[in-house]
Amino acid sequence: MSTPGTAGGQPTAAQGARPQGATRRLRIPRLQTLDSLRGYPDFRLLWIGDFCSNNALWLQMLTAGWLVRSLTENSPYSTFFVVTVGGMAMLPGLVMAPVAGTLGDRLDRRKLVIGIQSFMALFSFLFAILVGQQLVSWVHVYLYVFIGGICLSITQTNRMALIANTVPREAMANAFATNVLTIPGTRMIGPFVGGILITTLGFFWNFTLESILYLGTVIAYLPMKTPYTQRSLAQERARFIDDLVKSFTYVWKDKRVLLYITLLGFIPNTILEPVMFLLPVFTDEVLSRGADVGGYLVAINGLGGLLMAFFIASFGFIFPKGKIILISAIISSIVILMFAYAFILPLAFFLIMVFAPSQTAFRTATVTIMTLIAPDEMRSRVMSLMRYSMGGVVLFSLVVGWFAGMTSVSIALTVMGLLGIGLGLVFWVFAHQIRDLDA
Repeated sequence: MSTPGTAGGQPTAAQGARPQGATRRLRIPRLQTLDSLRGYPDFRLLWIGDFCSNNALWLQMLTAGWLVRSLTENSPYSTFFVVTVGGMAMLPGLVMAPVAGTLGDRLDRRKLVIGIQSFMALFSFLFAILVGQQLVSWVHVYLYVFIGGICLSITQTNRMALIANTVPREAMANAFATNVLTIPGTRMIGPFVGGILITTLGFFWNFTLESILYLGTVIAYLPMKTPYTQRSLAQERARFIDDLVKSFTYVWKDKRVLLYITLLGFIPNTILEPVMFLLPVFTDEVLSRGADVGGYLVAINGLGGLLMAFFIASFGFIFPKGKIILISAIISSIVILMFAYAFILPLAFFLIMVFAPSQTAFRTATVTIMTLIAPDEMRSRVMSLMRYSMGGVVLFSLVVGWFAGMTSVSIALTVMGLLGIGLGLVFWVFAHQIRDLDA
């Protein structure tokens, strides 16, 4: 930020040049952590709603994994079932991503999210009743997570796009970083509480709490306004299929770098993400602990992500965003390689916590780049590109789950880490469009 009487932080002609030999003061960055929350009431409501929604997501991921583990504990394919149920939430993104983005660019994003989250609040509570009556099998859990994944593919894309509709352009970077606080923060709270609930009261209360959290999102979004929305008349008159096709042509012809960023996203979002689905198996087989410790692992992972999100929200991006996402992808892979052989509980806690900051830095920088590049009438469709790299996680989880069952969870994590390192280095060498990017 320029100081008064300066242009871009440099002395003006009126001031004259700095006298030779004068001491240059070190400028300490100003903390910006709460700027967006303080300055924009609509963003504050969105932040609260996203906090509830992300809590529900992490709670569902933890609960579904342990419920499937409980329902299939006597099956030789238990590991396979546990890992793949986590990926089921991301599978619909492979098909729904462009549809979700097009819907968000044509409809009122706020009303769209409210409608979907209202459905999930009711759906989660009905499923909680079935679980409480012991009327579910692992197939029902898969179906529940899959339907939730369809809703997630629509709401997550448009919740990110809504950030740019609640703050002006100059506040976007800070707003995105501040909003990311809701992801690792809820990864701490949801699984921590969920793990305790599973071991004390059972699965019913986890799904009931998930329902309440979806309702919390709806309540927060109802009074929210979107003053920075920009829609064109031509967009309103265009056919749905034309808008759908336009998203692909825009990325391929006009902004090819967005395609390269999406491909890079397969490292953290597809290759490395199954580590979170493997945690129940890793906790049980490697650490010989139960669901409470499994919840602590996810929670401490959230703590690491929270610290990184807080740092970015406070000081912004110190390095070019393109370099940040490339380096983060490589560091994440190295940490997973080390985590594969963390047989001591304190070491496992430390490494799973260190894993989160690199993932958080990657996703925050990626979302910020995409938002600043895309115009508002294309924003939901551009943001939906991230669902492709996330949607691929279910297919990779099938392979990881099978491979971990055939070998061991440690060997599976080793292969994931080595694959991520190799691909990350390839992108660093050849993807100069990303390396030089600082949107």
